[in-house]
Amino acid sequence: MIIGIIPARYASTRLPGKPLIDLEGQTMIERVWRAATAASAFDRVVIATDSEHIVAEAQRIRAEVILTSVDEPSGTDRCYAAIRALKITPEIIVNIQGDEPLLQPNVLTHCVEALRTTGADVATPITRISDVLELADPSVVKVARTITGRALYFSRSPIPHQRGVDMALWLATGEYWKHIGLYAYTAEALKQHVMLPLSPLERMEHLEQLRLLEHGAYMTCVEVDHDAMGVDTPEDAERVRVILRADLA
Repeated sequence: MIIGIIPARYASTRLPGKPLIDLEGQTMIERVWRAATAASAFDRVVIATDSEHIVAEAQRIRAEVILTSVDEPSGTDRCYAAIRALKITPEIIVNIQGDEPLLQPNVLTHCVEALRTTGADVATPITRISDVLELADPSVVKVARTITGRALYFSRSPIPHQRGVDMALWLATGEYWKHIGLYAYTAEALKQHVMLPLSPLERMEHLEQLRLLEHGAYMTCVEVDHDAMGVDTPEDAERVRVILRADLA
């Protein structure tokens, strides 16, 4: 079985009730769920939440949903809790961010295919950086990888560094890749991630994917054209609405 799990936490400091905000006639969680169910890769898609409000919305759109503890420290932990509560052992589990309402279904399918064909523990999408402001932005996670696509390191800093070259020229003289926070795990890799303690590099960068990488996991990077647009603030939500209105025009 290949399952997509959408972890959805109700509380948000910058945008309370974030999964239920309206985005041009659909809630954010509905848009993410519809993208996931449109992907050909999945046998099952489940919303995993800590809120009865989100449970009610899932039931309204006829999505499968499971209530998990409010104490889960991350979306990845919530995915694992959902798997345990469902009492299933899928071949592949995809952690689908619940705040990516513009997610394209083919990104999910490509990650599942990559996990199956490479023998990796984890597959995760990346997209090319074309703006030097993004390159310098610590909220944009960058990745360096081997020539075969295996992740070497993720950082909030611009990597790789070009010695002796002004950063304004880096995009003209090298390739830079932005990480999109979506993960396809083998069952064992997901379990390992949850069972392992926070790693030193993870603590420094505040990037959970470094936990498995530090412990030697094989994480393959999947090149996609899709650029992530997560919603964390009211301003982010309005940017998404502008894009949706333009698509419908």
